[in-house]
Amino acid sequence: MTSVCFYFQVHQPMRLDKDYSFFSLGRSHHYRDEAANRDIMRKVAQKCYLPANRLMLDLIEEFKGKFRISYAITGVAMEQFQEFCPEVLDSFRTLADTGCVEFIGETHYHSLAFLFSKEEFRRQVKMHGRILEEFFGSKPVTFRNTELIYNNDLAQEIEKMGYKAILAEGADQVLGWRSPNFVYQPAGCSKLKALLKNYRLSDDVAFRFSDRGWTEWPVTTEKFAGWVHGSAGSGEIINLFMDYETIGEHQWADTGIFEFFRSLPGAVLAHGDFVFETPGEAAAHLDPMAQLDVPYFTSWADLERDVTAWLGNPMQDQAAEMAYSLESRVMASGDADIIATWRELLTSDHFYYMCTKWFSDGDVHKYFNPYDTPHQAFITYMNVLNDLALRLDGGNGKQG
Repeated sequence: MTSVCFYFQVHQPMRLDKDYSFFSLGRSHHYRDEAANRDIMRKVAQKCYLPANRLMLDLIEEFKGKFRISYAITGVAMEQFQEFCPEVLDSFRTLADTGCVEFIGETHYHSLAFLFSKEEFRRQVKMHGRILEEFFGSKPVTFRNTELIYNNDLAQEIEKMGYKAILAEGADQVLGWRSPNFVYQPAGCSKLKALLKNYRLSDDVAFRFSDRGWTEWPVTTEKFAGWVHGSAGSGEIINLFMDYETIGEHQWADTGIFEFFRSLPGAVLAHGDFVFETPGEAAAHLDPMAQLDVPYFTSWADLERDVTAWLGNPMQDQAAEMAYSLESRVMASGDADIIATWRELLTSDHFYYMCTKWFSDGDVHKYFNPYDTPHQAFITYMNVLNDLALRLDGGNGKQG
């Protein structure tokens, strides 16, 4: 029997006001672009979250529990659902009530904290676990780090925190000749199990579904199910990991993405050797095939599948180093607003916007970037961060 695991990432960052300039320092502490955050959340809710959640609920009911899925919803996304689209949060609660959905733990602010501060990382993971219990009555047993950033040290830390499974990219540089279609044991761990993304099948949907230049276009349900069934006898699990916004936002409704997902469960289950499970369910009964040794960081981003989407150029490194250098002063302030603001600035998207890799993956970076240039993203971010530092120094100036 082969398990098919769907994991959907649900995330929206708190976007900064692009007009926050050097001349705003000490005069205004309003950093967010509230109109953009509201409008984008409402737009994506109408195009993706609400119709996709309705579709998933229909499928769970139609297949009477045989269709099972998982979500990693970031804390910042849940906060924006509460503020701008509470009906989306309600629809996720309805899905939670079916018992066929697993909610996966992560850093509350979708941050790079593990790379800079283990203490802040633990705090954010615990924050996210608490909000999952509050909103969905769900205590997470599976963990995925921001953008599937992963290495041995992370796995060992997550095992110490009590998680049973961790998600990671099935990157070629990690697996070599081995298949992502098995469960692995992270190096240095004795209980934690690693589930690896089958990036070829996942990206066929997430990135190539509407690519008319792709030789396999169009991807019909029958064709895709055939690719899934092709692993029969040569694997135990197929992990299909992708952004939830693939359904309706990245791949628009007129591409046929909703019809694809509507007919996919039946096509997969037509083969009697395949079942749908959540990552936690699969990890509970599948034994590791081998040890997974990943001494360096991997991720699911770009062709390199490393962390250079967020770190590596001088702007990204300077911004991240300055942000995390404020940690002790921010926490010592005891000011809830300053702490929350600082944590919003740790969201990985801010550093992604500063990425200068405009060649192999330029189109992907441009699609998600609200700034005209990486330099504009850096200047805006540093102006906000410097104002936060001024507030920590007591130089609040005039509240704008």
